[in-house]
Amino acid sequence: MRFLEHDEIDDPILSVVNLVDLFLVVIGILMVVVVRNPLNPFSQDKVVVVENPGEADMRITVKDGQDLTRYESTGEIGEGGGVRAGVAYKLPDGRMIYVPEEDAAAAPEQ
Repeated sequence: MRFLEHDEIDDPILSVVNLVDLFLVVIGILMVVVVRNPLNPFSQDKVVVVENPGEADMRITVKDGQDLTRYESTGEIGEGGGVRAGVAYKLPDGRMIYVPEEDAAAAPEQ
Protein backbone atom coordinates (compact mmCIF):
# COMPACT_ATOMS: atom_id res chain seq x y z
CA MET A 1 0.00 0.00 0.00
CA ARG A 2 2.97 2.23 -0.21
CA PHE A 3 1.91 3.51 -3.68
CA LEU A 4 -1.22 5.03 -2.17
CA GLU A 5 0.95 7.27 0.02
CA HIS A 6 2.39 8.97 -3.05
CA ASP A 7 4.17 12.26 -2.34
CA GLU A 8 2.97 15.27 -4.30
CA ILE A 9 6.54 16.48 -4.58
CA ASP A 10 7.42 13.67 -6.99
CA ASP A 11 4.41 14.30 -9.25
CA PRO A 12 5.72 15.57 -12.64
CA ILE A 13 2.34 16.98 -13.68
CA LEU A 14 2.59 19.65 -10.95
CA SER A 15 5.65 21.12 -12.68
CA VAL A 16 3.71 21.37 -15.94
CA VAL A 17 0.82 23.10 -14.17
CA ASN A 18 3.26 25.62 -12.67
CA LEU A 19 4.74 26.31 -16.14
CA VAL A 20 1.26 26.90 -17.59
CA ASP A 21 0.54 29.37 -14.78
CA LEU A 22 3.81 31.16 -15.47
CA PHE A 23 3.07 31.44 -19.20
CA LEU A 24 -0.42 32.81 -18.48
CA VAL A 25 1.10 35.55 -16.32
CA VAL A 26 3.67 36.41 -19.02
CA ILE A 27 0.94 36.55 -21.69
CA GLY A 28 -1.14 38.83 -19.46
CA ILE A 29 1.79 41.20 -18.94
CA LEU A 30 2.51 41.32 -22.68
CA MET A 31 -1.13 42.14 -23.44
CA VAL A 32 -1.03 45.04 -20.96
CA VAL A 33 2.16 46.35 -22.61
CA VAL A 34 0.56 46.21 -26.08
CA VAL A 35 -2.59 48.02 -24.92
CA ARG A 36 -0.64 50.79 -23.11
CA ASN A 37 1.70 51.40 -26.07
CA PRO A 38 0.89 54.76 -27.74
CA LEU A 39 1.43 53.19 -31.17
CA ASN A 40 -1.04 50.41 -30.43
CA PRO A 41 -2.25 48.97 -33.75
CA PHE A 42 -5.77 48.49 -32.36
CA SER A 43 -6.41 52.13 -31.40
CA GLN A 44 -7.72 54.82 -33.74
CA ASP A 45 -6.01 57.71 -31.91
CA LYS A 46 -3.81 60.39 -33.44
CA VAL A 47 -0.42 60.16 -31.72
CA VAL A 48 2.96 61.84 -32.24
CA VAL A 49 6.00 60.19 -30.64
CA VAL A 50 9.33 62.09 -30.56
CA GLU A 51 12.40 59.97 -29.82
CA ASN A 52 15.67 61.66 -28.75
CA PRO A 53 14.37 65.26 -29.04
CA GLY A 54 17.00 67.78 -30.07
CA GLU A 55 19.64 65.15 -30.82
CA ALA A 56 21.26 64.36 -34.16
CA ASP A 57 19.42 61.00 -34.36
CA MET A 58 15.96 62.40 -33.52
CA ARG A 59 12.97 60.48 -34.92
CA ILE A 60 9.35 61.55 -35.11
CA THR A 61 6.63 58.92 -35.55
CA VAL A 62 3.12 60.10 -36.43
CA LYS A 63 0.20 57.67 -36.08
CA ASP A 64 -3.09 58.77 -37.63
CA GLY A 65 -5.55 55.91 -37.29
CA GLN A 66 -3.90 52.94 -39.01
CA ASP A 67 -1.29 55.04 -40.89
CA LEU A 68 2.24 55.31 -39.49
CA THR A 69 4.67 57.91 -40.83
CA ARG A 70 8.25 58.13 -39.58
CA TYR A 71 10.47 61.16 -40.04
CA GLU A 72 14.18 60.80 -39.27
CA SER A 73 16.66 63.60 -38.76
CA THR A 74 19.83 63.60 -40.80
CA GLY A 75 21.61 65.76 -38.23
CA GLU A 76 22.40 68.43 -40.82
CA ILE A 77 21.34 72.03 -40.57
CA GLY A 78 19.25 73.03 -43.55
CA GLU A 79 18.98 76.35 -45.28
CA GLY A 80 15.79 77.72 -46.72
CA GLY A 81 15.47 79.12 -50.19
CA GLY A 82 12.43 81.22 -49.50
CA VAL A 83 11.87 84.95 -49.35
CA ARG A 84 10.24 87.11 -46.75
CA ALA A 85 6.50 87.15 -47.42
CA GLY A 86 5.28 89.55 -44.77
CA VAL A 87 5.07 90.29 -41.06
CA ALA A 88 2.86 88.73 -38.40
CA TYR A 89 1.77 90.69 -35.33
CA LYS A 90 0.26 89.33 -32.12
CA LEU A 91 -2.40 91.56 -30.57
CA PRO A 92 -2.86 91.88 -26.79
CA ASP A 93 -6.02 89.74 -26.93
CA GLY A 94 -4.06 86.85 -28.50
CA ARG A 95 -5.15 87.24 -32.14
CA MET A 96 -2.53 87.08 -34.88
CA ILE A 97 -2.56 89.46 -37.85
CA TYR A 98 -0.53 88.83 -41.00
CA VAL A 99 0.48 91.81 -43.13
CA PRO A 100 1.90 90.82 -46.54
CA GLU A 101 4.68 92.88 -48.06
CA GLU A 102 4.17 94.56 -51.41
CA ASP A 103 7.21 92.82 -52.94
CA ALA A 104 5.93 89.40 -51.96
CA ALA A 105 2.47 90.08 -53.42
CA ALA A 106 3.91 91.25 -56.75
CA ALA A 107 6.49 88.44 -57.06
CA PRO A 108 5.58 85.65 -59.49
CA GLU A 109 4.97 82.23 -57.99
CA GLN A 110 7.48 79.51 -58.76
